[in-house]
Amino acid sequence: MNFSFIGTALAQTAEQQKDPPFYMHLILPLGIILIMYFFLIRPQQKKVKEHAALVGGLKVGDEVVTTGGIIGKVRSIADTFISVEIAPNTTVKILKSNVAGMTIKPQPDQQKAPVKA
Repeated sequence: MNFSFIGTALAQTAEQQKDPPFYMHLILPLGIILIMYFFLIRPQQKKVKEHAALVGGLKVGDEVVTTGGIIGKVRSIADTFISVEIAPNTTVKILKSNVAGMTIKPQPDQQKAPVKA
């Protein structure tokens, strides 16, 4: 039996196939980059801006929480450091970048009344 016609048929179909246009090769990598930007990079930039606003708005007397979990009141503010009083007559000097947030004092109208059974 002569199977040479199979090789000829495969060669003809291979010649007829064309590569997709150049821009079609860029769609998948650009899609991945866009997804990475919207799910990873953009939220991180928002957090950095919020932290910078928090640190920039610190005032003496504010109650803050550090990244180590220490809660205290701001006693003095310098360029890169703040002094935080963590107990009576006990102050520690920490970097401004180590301030994780401020404690929130409940407003009188926001306090919930106890639930009665």
